[in-house]
Amino acid sequence: MDRLDLLREAARKVLDSGQVEGVLALRADHGGTVPHLFHPGDDLSDLALWPKFPLPRTVDMLLSSHPEARLGIVVRGCDERGLIEMAKRHQVDLARLTLIGLACTAEEVAYCPCTRPYPNEIAVGEAVEGVEHVLAAEQARLSLAERMAFWRRQFAKCFKCYGCRNVCPQCFCEQCTLEDDLWVERGVLAPPFPSFHLIRALHTVGKCIGCHECELSCPADIPLTILYTLLRQDAQEMFGYEPGASLEDKPPLVVAGVT
Repeated sequence: MDRLDLLREAARKVLDSGQVEGVLALRADHGGTVPHLFHPGDDLSDLALWPKFPLPRTVDMLLSSHPEARLGIVVRGCDERGLIEMAKRHQVDLARLTLIGLACTAEEVAYCPCTRPYPNEIAVGEAVEGVEHVLAAEQARLSLAERMAFWRRQFAKCFKCYGCRNVCPQCFCEQCTLEDDLWVERGVLAPPFPSFHLIRALHTVGKCIGCHECELSCPADIPLTILYTLLRQDAQEMFGYEPGASLEDKPPLVVAGVT
């Protein structure tokens, strides 16, 4: 039985348990994938694995709309880490979720570099070795002037589509600073250097779980994961904190319950 069949079997088992109203997973659609809530009795033949898509934001919307619902959800390592960080900030209730852990393959890790490409409990697949972000390591060796020149070139490509913010499972503020004229003036493209991206980066320090979706969604091909990888490393070195590693670890940048 291949990996996809095993995932369908795991989803069917959760659906048949009677403990959930549905399982959130990916469904094949026009050559790609879309989030889909499979219900008990549904045909799972179009449940899909790839291309990956972040599911934590979708499950947050479902749970918010249906306060009594209990759901299953397929989670890769980054998805689980994202849910853990969201739970710490009262965005999701993990007690209402049944996680179906999916380990990434070596090929998937090569496409989407990740130091921990598997969830804490694996239902499907086998844990493979993570990889470091090569470009982030190269960036760390540059001088401050070289870094500034690099990011000035990259951010000049931005046309403020908000794709990076919209796809991020850790961007959940009800009022977004990036839509405040005081900080990001409307109608100005590219956004004045470096306000737009540095504001977003600062708002995700201690929360970014390395899902890479911001970079994958960027139509201007800005290598955003370089910036966020370096910030995660700073959080690790300065506070000994790894986002999403444990539900018990207190976020380092929390004051009186506010991040």
